[in-house]
Amino acid sequence: MLAELDRASILGEDHAALAAAGEPGVGLCTVVGIDGSFSRRLGAQLAVSPDGSTIGSLSDGCLEAQLASDMRELQRPSVVRYGHGSPKIDFRLPCGGGLDILLDPMPDRSACAEATAALARREPARLALPAVSPLAERHYIPALRIVAFGEGPELEALVRLASAMGTELDSFDKQRLTLGQAASECRFDCWTAALLLFHDHEWELPLLEQALSSEAFYVGAQGGENARIARALALGGRGVAEEDIARVRSPVGLIPACKTPTSLALSALAEVVGQYERMHAGA
Repeated sequence: MLAELDRASILGEDHAALAAAGEPGVGLCTVVGIDGSFSRRLGAQLAVSPDGSTIGSLSDGCLEAQLASDMRELQRPSVVRYGHGSPKIDFRLPCGGGLDILLDPMPDRSACAEATAALARREPARLALPAVSPLAERHYIPALRIVAFGEGPELEALVRLASAMGTELDSFDKQRLTLGQAASECRFDCWTAALLLFHDHEWELPLLEQALSSEAFYVGAQGGENARIARALALGGRGVAEEDIARVRSPVGLIPACKTPTSLALSALAEVVGQYERMHAGA
């Protein structure tokens, strides 16, 4: 089980909770209603192990402890109100809102395992929830992946930050690339972002063509105005359609005119994560 959870932790906290719920004795908690503001999305999940420990996160620890305590008392799925409007007068959420949480002490183990396997194959997945839940099923999308091409301190900073976040990143520096050629052993899908961080822009064109011909949800390239104009003209000269050229985000990131490698990497990563998070709305 531990090896599975280590693998699932890369996929995100909800995915880790789902993977854990496929194991005997593990309960699954799902946010099925939100009254007011809350820091997690509808459908956020947390798994509770037989020893009371939890996998995933819903708050700062106080809610997790209460869920683990309540789960031990249940024999069948139940929706429990926490926070505002709850009969549990000795427990309040710091945000002042209210949550309806489905506590399922015996989730469908095979369905959890099947959904986890689908996510590992980079496929979306669904999990039907018990009839007592106002939310009929939980939808999942594969975890964010980033394919980064580049050189120097910007690429190194991006690798560090992505690792700190637990985000999967495949890094291609010049040692893994051949000038004038697309990258080999490079995988894109519609939950993958492509990011080019070159000062030497002559490496970009075949890599941009490769990314733009894929389902990658984000394609971004570092560079100033002159580099952006030259890039667009060169791509057009190679027969890349205007609508595909328009997909290239440049300059990259949310922070204008970054002056350090770390701030540029952080700015680019924030933009990628923000766009990926919006994809949950359609899941």
